[in-house]
Amino acid sequence: MKKVLACLFLLIPFTGICQQNLKLWYQQPAKSWNQALPVGNGRLGAMIFGNAANELIQLNESTLWSGGPVSASVNPGAYAYLAQVRKAVADGDYKKASELSKKMQGVYSESYLPLGNLSIKQDFDSAAITSYYRDLDISNAIATTKYMVNGINYTRRIFSSAPDQVIIIRITADKPNQLSMKIGAASQLQHTTGVVQNGELLVKGRAPAHADPSYLNRKDAMHYKDPAAECKGMRYAFLTKAINKGGSQHTDTTGITIKNATEVTIMLSAATSFNGYDKCPVTHGKDELKLSAADLKAASAKTYQQLLSRHLTDYHHYFNRVDLKLNNLKADTSTLATDKRLLSYTNGNEDTGFEALFFQYGRYLLISSSRPGGTAANLQGIWNNSITPPWSSNYTTNINVQMNYWPAEVANLSELHQPLFKLIDELAVTGKNTAKEFYHLNGWVAHHNSDIWGLSNPVGEGSGDPMWANWAMGADWLCRHLWDHYQFTRDDAFLKDKAYPLMKGAVDFTLGWLIKDKDGYWVTSPSGSPENAFKDEKGVVGTIAMGSTMDMSIIRDLFDHFIKASQILNTDKALRDTVIARRAKLYPFHIGKNGNLVEWYKDWEETDVHHRHVSHLYGLYPAEQISPITTPDLAAAAKRTLELRGDESTGWSKAWKINFWARLLDGNHAHKLVRDLLHLTGEEGTKYANGGGTYANLFDAHPPFQIDGNFGATAGIAEMLLQSQYDDIYLLPALPDIWKNGEVKGLKARGNFVVDIVWKDNKLSKGTITAAAGGLCKVRSNTPLKVTGNNARAKQDGNTYLLSFRAQKGKTYQVLADN
Repeated sequence: MKKVLACLFLLIPFTGICQQNLKLWYQQPAKSWNQALPVGNGRLGAMIFGNAANELIQLNESTLWSGGPVSASVNPGAYAYLAQVRKAVADGDYKKASELSKKMQGVYSESYLPLGNLSIKQDFDSAAITSYYRDLDISNAIATTKYMVNGINYTRRIFSSAPDQVIIIRITADKPNQLSMKIGAASQLQHTTGVVQNGELLVKGRAPAHADPSYLNRKDAMHYKDPAAECKGMRYAFLTKAINKGGSQHTDTTGITIKNATEVTIMLSAATSFNGYDKCPVTHGKDELKLSAADLKAASAKTYQQLLSRHLTDYHHYFNRVDLKLNNLKADTSTLATDKRLLSYTNGNEDTGFEALFFQYGRYLLISSSRPGGTAANLQGIWNNSITPPWSSNYTTNINVQMNYWPAEVANLSELHQPLFKLIDELAVTGKNTAKEFYHLNGWVAHHNSDIWGLSNPVGEGSGDPMWANWAMGADWLCRHLWDHYQFTRDDAFLKDKAYPLMKGAVDFTLGWLIKDKDGYWVTSPSGSPENAFKDEKGVVGTIAMGSTMDMSIIRDLFDHFIKASQILNTDKALRDTVIARRAKLYPFHIGKNGNLVEWYKDWEETDVHHRHVSHLYGLYPAEQISPITTPDLAAAAKRTLELRGDESTGWSKAWKINFWARLLDGNHAHKLVRDLLHLTGEEGTKYANGGGTYANLFDAHPPFQIDGNFGATAGIAEMLLQSQYDDIYLLPALPDIWKNGEVKGLKARGNFVVDIVWKDNKLSKGTITAAAGGLCKVRSNTPLKVTGNNARAKQDGNTYLLSFRAQKGKTYQVLADN
């Protein structure tokens, strides 16, 4: 009752779990973008700096990218080199194979771009500011800035509303007629500023026809005119409106001037002419002015309280499904500001509440950057302030975009997976053309980079390094997300209508892509292990060979899932039989001379023993081909691989390693990686200024910022508490010693089970399992189990205990430790 009353007291609609306030908070404004605080509704994003006298709010709109639809033909001469590349590989001339592979490249991906900036200059002396405070409340998705000037308390609250598709900024003072300010708007892109009806400030312009990747370091990276491609360069617009209580208002092209108001509500809407990956944004684009005006008009008809209530109801629908307490600590109990708290944690102090906050922050970021009907979260989610962002802020499909969605299912945000499925749909169309043009094969293929236009060709324009550019397993890996979604939801219609056709298309390509090696095994050629290199027997460095462990693991995954799906749907038996036969002769795993899992076709030497990619452990995570329970020898080799690679790496790599160690059932080492990732990076005066970790706003630092590390960490913490990859629900598989007591509510397991877990003194107390779909439920634990109100079979399975019972749809079961 007290929790419900607390929610009501805060005027927050009660939906599911009532979250304690989870806040990032600071005692000073942001000095840099990596200290600013993010809000988003899946489409409209903002980074809030929190300056009292001169606020800067950096804006993004998820569909604002350079470029236009991809050409039907990219490199018609590419196929002529395939046989030559394969011969070079077969001859052991890996350097030649790499050079020839460059001939099989196409255009670079386009870039995700910033929308603009909103400035709010208040009319007072900044030297008079006292009692400064700012926060981001991730339990409510609201950013707040508070300060005092000359005895007057000012408050700014900002949120990005999904139901109303506007960003709301509410400014108040505790005395009347004290708000005087100038609101300005501009963009780094080509733009004009104007005033429309009712005093609304308009910024409109056009994105460049092409933006070169930042790593090319070209002086003129933005290309606004492309005479050969009139359909490149979408339009964009954003509107700003201020509604003030008391005082006066005047708008001209320099901004909105408000004098002596008591309350001010600023609303911002935005849109682009983007009309789909295959539509010309110039001639067949949406009317961005009409769309942004309609959103602003509809929002303006509502009161601030109505807008706030609608925002909270929508956000809580997702966020309140999961709650995590470690050592029974609330995540907001610290008296330290978040930057100081992060530094304290970096310096070795324990703070399990901070770890729970970091877990929930990943869920917050996914809710804020990926919504049904919208675009997939890119390398930076939806937040980017640069016209030449790192790696184009694109979709990098050799791990990064996949890592973005690792927490979607297990962290009970299944619907937020949909934008990725939409991207996969589009890649299957463009990827069919790429498969035909580059390889003369059926089905569809995707390579290392993509963008909002569904780019699927190997990028590089003939000069990209094949170690990343010519990797051809993007489609096959993405299909894993389709199968996972089915496994977690048991949505038969999704499997039949969406997942299976896409998986089948990837299988069609892969069957044609595989060739036999000298021993009769099916292998890929050419083949790489993303962004890594080897030394062959002669000491020559190479990157392109055949049958890399990652390639074979991904294909094994795809084939396994296709076989199961076709059996469930009772279709394509002949194709299924072909895949079964091919699956049996795929090039297998090998254990190397150092006891490690071999990364390449041969047990070659590493060129970088601490390389950030650990691609050959795909079979351990996200796949389920390697496990201490089912394949102990391979698991031992995977462990040795991780020991040799070491823990220190980039931010996202550390996040991946959390998941690896969780799958190896080593909770203490997984927790060490949580600690390694969650350290202050990129701030002056810190010893980790050049390492991978976490910025002051808790964004993941590659460095620079890549959001996949946030998402990977959230998935990893969930994996420490719950696993379900073997048709059973493993409770507390990798619980670290430091998390002595705790509870988690609302995690999801495969089979469409919702799971709550309570533990004490590092041992399971009880699990609560709700069967959303019903069926056989198998629960695994490190302690003996019993289930209430149901006949169940219990047995010891190695070092663990397994409990099996038939669960009825919609019913909840208590699983207890049987001590």
